[in-house]
Amino acid sequence: EKGCNIIDSSQFDDLDTGKFFMRVSFISEEGLSGSAISTDFAAVAAPFAMDYDFHNSDSRMKVLLMVSRFGHCLNDLLYRWKIGALPIDIVGVVSNHFDYQKVVVNHDIPFHHIKVTKENKPQAEAQLVELVNQTGTELIVLARYMQVLSDQLCKQMSGKIINIHHSFLPSFKGANPYKQAYERGVKLIGATAHYVTADLDEGPIIEQDTARITHAQSADD
Repeated sequence: EKGCNIIDSSQFDDLDTGKFFMRVSFISEEGLSGSAISTDFAAVAAPFAMDYDFHNSDSRMKVLLMVSRFGHCLNDLLYRWKIGALPIDIVGVVSNHFDYQKVVVNHDIPFHHIKVTKENKPQAEAQLVELVNQTGTELIVLARYMQVLSDQLCKQMSGKIINIHHSFLPSFKGANPYKQAYERGVKLIGATAHYVTADLDEGPIIEQDTARITHAQSADD
């Protein structure tokens, strides 16, 4: 009816909730807006009490990266962004140290230093929120940012902050997961991307990956 062409479709039943989930990618005719499609689809969705949303795959989310003193996650994200593998707009990089200022500036990305101490943490987080509003940030990615965010900030930015944690959650939460894993003698380590909540390293998991190790490797390895 609308002249659209489906290019990909995936679906599954969630037996725990009794809900059916479906994700469809399609190409629309030129001039047909997402809002127009959404308005017309409402008549289809209403009889089934559907929850639905439409997103333009060409739109680029505004992302703010945060890092402390370990740069491997930041460097990987910057490289993927530079070669076009990450279709996002990086509006800035925030750090509580100056270690990666030159790296960020060399990518023509604004660098923002926000010092964080026990005494100034509320003011530092207020400065971060102000930056988020100024840049129109839609998502914050904690790329080995080693400061624990306050409960208030987590609630205020709920669903808008992703953390990259260097363990295969829910194992080895919190600080020094490499050391924890080494001392337990695990043979499978990993990394986890998850949403940030007030409960440390317990937010909904988005993606994980693992790697095998042996007894011959140290925590530094």
